[in-house]
Amino acid sequence: MPAHPVRTRGGSLDDLRRANRRTVLGHLVTEGPQSRAQLARASGLSASTVSSLVTELLEAGHVRETTVGRAHKGGSGRPPLLVELATPPGGVVGVDIGHGHVRVAAAGPTGDVLAESVRRVDVDAAGPATLDLAAAMIRSTLADAGLDPSQVHAAGMCVPAPIDRETSMVSTGILPGWRGINPAAELGRRIEAPVIVDNDANLGALAEVRHGAARGHHDVVYVKLASGVGSGLVLGGRVHRGATGMAGELGHVQIGEDGEVCRCGNRGCLETRVSARRLLHVLQPAHDEDLTIARVLELEATGDAGVRRVLSDAGATIGRALADLSNHLNPSMVVIGGPLGGAASVVEGVRRAVDRYAQPATAAALQVCPGRLGERAEVVGAVTMAVAMVTAGD
Repeated sequence: MPAHPVRTRGGSLDDLRRANRRTVLGHLVTEGPQSRAQLARASGLSASTVSSLVTELLEAGHVRETTVGRAHKGGSGRPPLLVELATPPGGVVGVDIGHGHVRVAAAGPTGDVLAESVRRVDVDAAGPATLDLAAAMIRSTLADAGLDPSQVHAAGMCVPAPIDRETSMVSTGILPGWRGINPAAELGRRIEAPVIVDNDANLGALAEVRHGAARGHHDVVYVKLASGVGSGLVLGGRVHRGATGMAGELGHVQIGEDGEVCRCGNRGCLETRVSARRLLHVLQPAHDEDLTIARVLELEATGDAGVRRVLSDAGATIGRALADLSNHLNPSMVVIGGPLGGAASVVEGVRRAVDRYAQPATAAALQVCPGRLGERAEVVGAVTMAVAMVTAGD
């Protein structure tokens, strides 16, 4: 049973071809029927590579040719031959497990979400119980969507911690109650369907690139600002996970040797200064009411000076770390997601710090914007990954 989106290491031609095939299929998932020329332009692959991949996918039954689609502009000529996904009936499932919630989406075979549900729960110390809850929510959500559980082709799932590429286990320094658990295998056993798992920020990045604020961009940093701070990297149009699956751990960049002890075991990590829980702690003394993130966002939107200052400072702290990362990777966009991603003060703070600390040409080429998918980004990414797993067939 698949446990992680990348199963092999190295740069062999077979690995490259599988990655290119997933890229082509990903564009068909996102854009619908396309001509071979459109696929070549969108993917950045050569026309001969796309033609060869399409032939392979046609022979495997993963795609089919059609003349019905949006590429034909009319006129007297013959409509171009397009390529579309050849998906079986049924659907896929997306599961977003956060530190404080479980969100489930049931979708059709091409990723159109038909039903969705969310439960607020503390998952960090309760791995098996959380997976039991997720399985129960999947069954309920499938019923709401009118999908037969026996026709679920795959489920994509994210967890708020790195996934080891060798063992498919969760980093228990971040999720102490998940020791010895293989999330994909355990959820797959509960729902009797193949499950593929990844880090939550990676799937947020995938969703924003395929369906959200970063569409059309190939080098993107996605930052999830929630109870922790995570980031997902998209380089050359593909999610970058690193040698062991630890790429993008922006929240654990050390910004002070004598700082607070972080849940990862180190001291002075970025997320000890700018996580949602830390910001609530800083703001609470100035308010008589019990603050929540939703209330903080309301106060920010109505011009509360104290809230705007704290959020802007948090954005600047994040932006300082992003400036160094941008000097290394030269992305074209930073997307700020998570519950606080839509706060204008956070985005402005990030922009200010990037402009100050990144190389001028790097900063000038970089857009900083809030995520378009909000708190749904991770579950949309999980659905997208499940569809890709089914269509790729490997």
